[in-house]
Amino acid sequence: MQGRGSGFFLRGRWPPGSQCPEKAGERAGTRPAMELLCCEVDPVRRAVPDANLLYDDRVLQNLLTIEERYLPQCSYFKCVQKDIQPYMRRMVATWMLEVCEEQKCEEEVFPLAMNYLDRFLAGVPTPKTHLQLLGAVCMFLASKLKETIPLTAEKLCIYTDNSIKPQELLEWELVVLGKLKWNLAAVTPHDFIEHILRKLPQPSEKLSLIRKHAQTFIALCATDFKFAMYPPSMIATGSVGAAICGLQQDEDVSSLTGDALVDLLAKITNTDVDCLKACQEQIEVVLLNSLQQFRQDQGDGSKSEDELDQASTPTDVRDIDLLGWTIRPDSWLGFQEAIGNCIHAHCSCSSLPLPAAYFGEKSALLTVVITVSNVF
Repeated sequence: MQGRGSGFFLRGRWPPGSQCPEKAGERAGTRPAMELLCCEVDPVRRAVPDANLLYDDRVLQNLLTIEERYLPQCSYFKCVQKDIQPYMRRMVATWMLEVCEEQKCEEEVFPLAMNYLDRFLAGVPTPKTHLQLLGAVCMFLASKLKETIPLTAEKLCIYTDNSIKPQELLEWELVVLGKLKWNLAAVTPHDFIEHILRKLPQPSEKLSLIRKHAQTFIALCATDFKFAMYPPSMIATGSVGAAICGLQQDEDVSSLTGDALVDLLAKITNTDVDCLKACQEQIEVVLLNSLQQFRQDQGDGSKSEDELDQASTPTDVRDIDLLGWTIRPDSWLGFQEAIGNCIHAHCSCSSLPLPAAYFGEKSALLTVVITVSNVF
């Protein structure tokens, strides 16, 4: 078993091409005195949450006050960008998320990188051939701000199939910094998650699961341009609400349901109730569309459209990274309140890196192979 923060032990297994010490010892007339023991640990030192910040309402109010300073100033596809289309942004966002997932970046890195990308594109006309370079630069900057060990320029260039050079990435880093006026400490939806969760009447043992779901929805929103102009507090609140609604089939997940839950969430972040409902519904729609796209990609023609309309959410995003293209077997619970049926999907995915030629006229080089078998 492997993963960030967990360890695994290998006994009697040797790297490919190497010689087993035991067999080598037999041929030499000796035997090894001990077994090889390998242990993987998380070397990153992490600070514990500061209760003085989480339980001071002034911190939340300050976040709400300054959050709109870091939003894109316009819908740039209509008035700024002539060469870049919305589908190109979605594709480079998916690639960026894949890189962040594979490198096990902090949850905040990807949404922050997308904030940089949107703010840059809102002010600077950019050719489509430079979009992936811009995405790499934004990840580079975001990882410097949020990671203990940031991504390197050389590693990011490898993820582009070496279509860009480290020196080119460093030069563009200065360009992006100048256009953003060095305002990099942007407010993201993740900044609101803990403030929201601590004000909800939730069992403590369920908070971790709700948090994981909300983080998945935030990443999902960051890949879709329709959420780029939404205040981070609204995205965070809508994601928490969607996560709780998706888990309400479990007992005692929430003591609040329906309108009461929405009203409480809206009160916490001073959000209009109708706007919050609309945001949460859009999150559910985007999730449903993503799941349907997964099925279409694997060519499952055996299911009816009615079955495809059953939206679902991962039961545990520790096992499923929705758009990180790392999907491991697990069950999926019904997502919308009106749907009581369960859909169980067993998925495995693999994907290829995104070359610079991806944004050409016949760009279909990002191949996602998905195998799904449904068990009811």
